[in-house]
Amino acid sequence: MKARDPLSSLDPGRGPVITARSILALLLIVAGIAWVVYYYVGVRPGPDDLDPKTFKPVYSGIGFFGDLKKWNYVIGIGAFLLGLVVAAHPTTPLGRGRGVVVGMLGCFLVGLVWICAYYVMSGASWQDKVWVLNDLGQYNLMVGIAFMAVGFTYATRWE
Repeated sequence: MKARDPLSSLDPGRGPVITARSILALLLIVAGIAWVVYYYVGVRPGPDDLDPKTFKPVYSGIGFFGDLKKWNYVIGIGAFLLGLVVAAHPTTPLGRGRGVVVGMLGCFLVGLVWICAYYVMSGASWQDKVWVLNDLGQYNLMVGIAFMAVGFTYATRWE
């Protein structure tokens, strides 16, 4: 009897699990999350961070993060979404087999939940306590739609 490879049952005959593309996708996703978290926690001015002379918000942290202001969300969320798009390629586990369905439905549901959460919280008094959603305002709709658009990139890979 021939010995079986213990990892062959994960994705038999479909290719390797770790490729350069899957590592790049993972790095983009982690970098996007880290970018948004660092901006929100370390750089973004709070309600009490005002210059007493000019009454303008005072940004802390690394200088260029403060200069970018809300563009930090575009960069961070964009890197995250780009990582998901890169992962939709057939050489990555999310780009083949069941991974395509998981990626597609996951992106569709995250986009739908993002938009619904924004609408439910838009008039609530505790909206200011929800991270990221409180800063984006109407741009939350664009983020939700962008997640759904990434879901369509997975849909094009579905066989």
